[in-house]
Amino acid sequence: MQLVDDLAEQYAERFTSPQDALLTRIYESTLKDHPHAHMLSSNVQGQFLSFISTIMQPRYILEIGTFTGYSALCLSEGLRPDGALHTIELRDADADVAEGNFKISSAADRIFLHRGNAADIIPTLAYQWDLVFIDADKTGYLDYYELVLPRLSENGIIIADNVLFHGQVLAETVTGKNAEAIHAFNQHVANDTRTEQVLLTMRDGLMLIKKRK
Repeated sequence: MQLVDDLAEQYAERFTSPQDALLTRIYESTLKDHPHAHMLSSNVQGQFLSFISTIMQPRYILEIGTFTGYSALCLSEGLRPDGALHTIELRDADADVAEGNFKISSAADRIFLHRGNAADIIPTLAYQWDLVFIDADKTGYLDYYELVLPRLSENGIIIADNVLFHGQVLAETVTGKNAEAIHAFNQHVANDTRTEQVLLTMRDGLMLIKKRK
């Protein structure tokens, strides 16, 4: 199911600030060369991530699911000079591409790429996270959420991608492993008294989550 009308998406992009040359190159090369290019954040979504990061000025950012590095570089735009962005990728081929993209970015010395299973790596990163972006395997969302929430800073934000999962969660009866996992994640967050959240109908759905005061 296509959730956002193509004309609306094109209109939104027309009136969204343009991405820089490196992001444009990564975006276009991923669309052209990657067999799973649909996993890439859109230009509008990328600029949204950059916008949030620039407002927050986070010291420590965690990204779960690097892909080709596009979203990490968007998130890095608000990173403090003394900060660090840690990003985790399971697939070596994607990690190789992302690593090459990071090396030629202005944030190269502040981006740290970890290869492997996120559930194993997250507990080894002893930081208070100011901004977390979850965009990895959908069946892992609940575990990732529970792993990062205790280390979310007081004013930190978790952003979870694909929370509408191609519209499949809108069905009267949700079926399919990934759609069921995302629906369960959405329900879990909504029922969590520790946090409050807003679900945005941008592209495939973004949920913004923060600790309840």
